[in-house]
Amino acid sequence: MDGTGTVQRRLESYVGGTWRRGDGDGRPVLNAATGEMHALIGTEGLDFKGALEWGREVGGPALRAMTIHERALMLKAVGLKLMELKEEFYLENFATGATRKDGWIDIDGGIGTLLTFASKARRELPNTKVLSEGPVELLSRDNSFAAQHILMPLQGVAVHINAFNFPVWGMLEKIAPTLIAGMPCLVKPASQTAYLTELVVRRILETGILPAGALQIVTGSAGDLLEHVIEQDVVTFTGSASTGQKLKSGPAILKNSVRFTMEADSLNASILGIDAAPGTEEFDLFVKEVSREMTVKAGQKCTAIRRIIVPRENESAVVEALSARLTSTPIGLPDNENTRMGALVSLKDRDDVKSKVSVLAEEAEIVSGSIDAVDLVSGDADRGAFMSPVLLRCANPTSAEAVHSVEAFGPVATVMAYDGNDEAVFLAQKGRGSLVSSLFTNDGNVARDIVTGLAPFHGRVLVGNHRSAKSSTGHGSPLAPLVHGGPGRAGGGEEMGGMRGVKHFMQRTAVQATPELLSAITGQWMDGAGVRTDVHPFRKSLAELKIGDQIVTRARKVTKEDVEHFAEFTGDTFYAHMDSEAARANPFFEDRVAHGYLIASFAAGLFVDPDPGPVLANYGVDNLRFLTPVYFGDALKVRLTCKEINPRENAEHGEVRWDCQVTNQSDEVVAQYDVLTMVAKEWPVGAS
Repeated sequence: MDGTGTVQRRLESYVGGTWRRGDGDGRPVLNAATGEMHALIGTEGLDFKGALEWGREVGGPALRAMTIHERALMLKAVGLKLMELKEEFYLENFATGATRKDGWIDIDGGIGTLLTFASKARRELPNTKVLSEGPVELLSRDNSFAAQHILMPLQGVAVHINAFNFPVWGMLEKIAPTLIAGMPCLVKPASQTAYLTELVVRRILETGILPAGALQIVTGSAGDLLEHVIEQDVVTFTGSASTGQKLKSGPAILKNSVRFTMEADSLNASILGIDAAPGTEEFDLFVKEVSREMTVKAGQKCTAIRRIIVPRENESAVVEALSARLTSTPIGLPDNENTRMGALVSLKDRDDVKSKVSVLAEEAEIVSGSIDAVDLVSGDADRGAFMSPVLLRCANPTSAEAVHSVEAFGPVATVMAYDGNDEAVFLAQKGRGSLVSSLFTNDGNVARDIVTGLAPFHGRVLVGNHRSAKSSTGHGSPLAPLVHGGPGRAGGGEEMGGMRGVKHFMQRTAVQATPELLSAITGQWMDGAGVRTDVHPFRKSLAELKIGDQIVTRARKVTKEDVEHFAEFTGDTFYAHMDSEAARANPFFEDRVAHGYLIASFAAGLFVDPDPGPVLANYGVDNLRFLTPVYFGDALKVRLTCKEINPRENAEHGEVRWDCQVTNQSDEVVAQYDVLTMVAKEWPVGAS
């Protein structure tokens, strides 16, 4: 109970298939804005070894029994259900000190990330359990021995240790690629905001959509959890670099070579281009962006701008403009409609930020704000973790150290001046690696010089100008398709990045075998594997079609009249098709040649079955290459082979990839490509 006699919610952990409380009464967790007790937390006595074993033995097999598309559709269903329940999460969000607008990044952003991964997995990955990567590597001249890289889900548990500032997004952006890969998750949120993460996990598990063992949560201390990780497990960590380095060097992690990804603190920079002088739209966009990044979630974002790098001649103008915006930002209770910046996550965090500002003040002067006082539109400055934004200015940034190494994890940033693009890059690099940097410029030369200098030190670089002002996602927004992470001080890891993130939870293996055995393993036909030539494969529905189904067509002779008609009809009168003398002068040709697209068109005419049937549509070609010139009188034929079948889980059709090889009368390969078609699962559609 708290001082009023109200019973506080006792947070629980979901481990081993059951919601469990730790031993004892639990440790209090306070509301960041009011200082009142919000929840009790603790994990004493929980069996972490058993939790990992349950995930490996129950969750892993259940997920691996599903195809990639089935896992993706599972996540889509979870995401849509969370969208229905999000108002409950927004109410709980206020206790973290974040406003509703700040919560949108965490809650809607997290759910949106989940849905994005689900969508991208179905678009970009095949509906399979074995994921092939890259082309087949031929290892023998007679095509009897080859190799293929495959990706399979690791057979352990992914332990996700998350930071306090994004209790929803931080969890969902990690479990999305993990579950799509086919690996179960154990989430360990930061204790200070674990109540929001626990609520979301409860609602996910209540849907019954995930298989048993796919998702567990530990609310409170991780205890001896990392002492029980094994070779097939993965650990991801988001938080301070010092804590991450300590965890990364754990005995079990080192002994078992456990994959460890760290996303750590970084002193992200934003640079104002030399062309973006006061009065330009880029100057105004820069000031607005810096101000927003300093105050969203009270500056407690891993991507927040900490260093403001500006041309020396515009330094005073930037300080003046930023100070005006920051001092007019209403600070108060996060559920107050007038509030624009809420509280830091705890009084302890506020005290830590103040102490870091004192260190920075040894190298820089405070030019706006104060660590001693804060003006509130609502709330109690003694009980809530409120703080005014603090803007500093460093006069000698090239020789300074603290402003490039000490992060005050709150509404704090330092202005520093540069002379020339090289110095701007040098100052940004002094942060020793960051998650993100941004540049505001409308000059292509400035953009080229600075971005190429920033790239080796940053996981992401945003370039802003007036043309992208309305569409830009901003400096501080990690996006599901893009890498989130950074080199050096930022941890050296890469989270998200679309399907790159999925592959982090899979093992890449080179498999060497005959083409026929490789096809059996991967579910993809390759040259040299067995074929079936009973009936035209275009007459087969997915229920009948098998990889290796093949047709070899009759030959068709290419004539001069064909080429000239195609040229006139299409307007493609390139000299190599129309002028013998010019064609012979070309080092690649002996005489006039047929159009490449004429060859592809003739090929389609040779292999297509014209009657209505299971093949519903052709939606493109991949990897089209024209390998041998075709001259008048050459006879072309086509070998078309069913290469890969991907049935769509929620439709009456699937995608079929066909290997198309066009050869001439000498059996030389003229063209090679993949044909992509939509094929009905049954024919007629809906037939039983």
